[in-house]
Formats: sequence, C-alpha cells, structure tokens
Amino acid sequence: MLDPVENRSLPRTAAFFDLDKTVIAKSSTLTFSKSFYQGGLINRRAVLRTAYTQFVFLAGGADHDQMERMRAYLSSLCRGWNVQQVKEIVAETLHDLIDPIIYDEAASLIEEHHAAGRDVVIVSTSGAEVVEPIGELLGADRVVATRMVVGEDGCYTGDVEYYAYGPTKAEAVRELAESEGYDLTRCYAYSDSATDVPMLEAVGHPHAVNPDRTLRKEAVAREWPILDFHRPVRLKQRLPSLSRPPRPVLVAAAAVGAAAVTAGVVWLTARSRRSPAATQRSGRPGSASA
Repeated sequence: MLDPVENRSLPRTAAFFDLDKTVIAKSSTLTFSKSFYQGGLINRRAVLRTAYTQFVFLAGGADHDQMERMRAYLSSLCRGWNVQQVKEIVAETLHDLIDPIIYDEAASLIEEHHAAGRDVVIVSTSGAEVVEPIGELLGADRVVATRMVVGEDGCYTGDVEYYAYGPTKAEAVRELAESEGYDLTRCYAYSDSATDVPMLEAVGHPHAVNPDRTLRKEAVAREWPILDFHRPVRLKQRLPSLSRPPRPVLVAAAAVGAAAVTAGVVWLTARSRRSPAATQRSGRPGSASA
C-alpha cells in the first residue's frame, strides 16, 4: 500500500521502475524488430532470430551459453546502424507498438506516485533511443538507460559504453538520490528480475512485479510485496489525464546515446563488463527540477 501524499517539509522521494515486463508486457526494444526490418536496418532472418530472442526473454529459460550467443549476435546486429534513423523509426512506431502493451496496473501506480508528490524514474537496461520516448509516453520525470558507443559517422560501433544492469542500476539510483535529494528509505522500486535485487535493496519500499523464479524466492524470503500485472491497456483508453501529450523527461545516469537494440543486448551481457555511471541531464523549459 502506498503512503499518502508526501510531507513537503521532508526530503524528496521517488519511485523507480524497471521497464520490460514490469511496466510493459514485452521487451521494449525487441518489440521494434519488425519496424527495423521495414526501415532496412535488419533482414528477414534477423527478424526471426530477434523473435526467438524475445521468446527466450519472456520465458526466462536461456542458459549462460545461450545468453552469450544471443548477446554477441545482438551486439553485432546494431553495428553500423545510423542513430538518427533509429530515433526516427522509434518515434514513428512508438504509439502503435508500445502503447498497447503498457500494463494498466503500472500506469495506475505511476499516477498514484505522482499524485503523492513523488518523482517517477524509469531505470531500464534498454537503450535510451527507446527508453526516453517511452518515458515521455508514461509521463516519467527521469530516465536511466544504457548507452553504446557512437562513431564520428553517427553510427553505432557495436561496443557498449555503459550498462544500466544489475548493481549498476543501484549505483545510478544512489547517484540520483544524492543529486536530487531523495530519501531512499522512503522511496519505492519495482522490478520483475532477480538481476535488479541490488536496486530493490537500495530503497525502503521494494516490490517484485511478475517476478522470475529467483526474484520470487528472494521476495518471499525478505517479505517484499509481490505484484501481479497482467492487464495491458492503451493509455488513451484510461482516464483523460493519461491522454495528455507526453512531457520531456530528464536524462539521468548516462542515458544519452544508448543503443536502440540494447534491451536484448544488455540483458544478455556478462556482468564483468561494467563501467562507472556518467550523468548527463537536460532540463525542461522553465523548470529546474521537473
């Protein structure tokens, strides 16, 4: 149960949401594979392989070797993609592909946290070219995402610069708490994956959403609330307030320049390749803290 409206005299608070299978029903980036095919970025065979990766992602049944093979494949797949083209494809297809798979329960929670005076932060392993527009669609205040190296030609090199994954997510949350003045003991976090246990541990109100087997066991052992989200709904079918034009989000913890394919890439990446979080932020016009 959520706490009531925040006492404005107390330190600020936030609600941190994982994205894939927590706020939306699928992998955010892999959902765009057909659009990437139509845009000429990938061929039909790549679409089929990406569909298989989506299946394994949803089933959670890949072993280490399978994940490494898929990680290597997806990393090489985006090499040479033009970043601006990726952004345009995402912008053109965002509402058709993402709006229908947003969980009604997650949208309600986002509303409730905003009504209580808390910031909403999307903390996702996916790439920023995908996460930032989804964050705007959801009305999030900030976005933490992954970035890959972009060459001087404006194309991805295939190398990952920053992973918003596992303990790195928790580091980003703590950095945001320090810079924004959040009281983490009064903050909330939501995720479906055991890889996000460090992020859940960082706040006073952790929640497991549609948890995988390992996270479910962890949540039961720690007496964390377990939530079942299963009703995808278009935002425009909800209350009129959710149909408002999306607002810009602040980009936090190295979200700028993230690869469009990294929802699959980073989820499947070995934990050994981690780099420190960098912070890049851009403010809303007329607002220093929105």
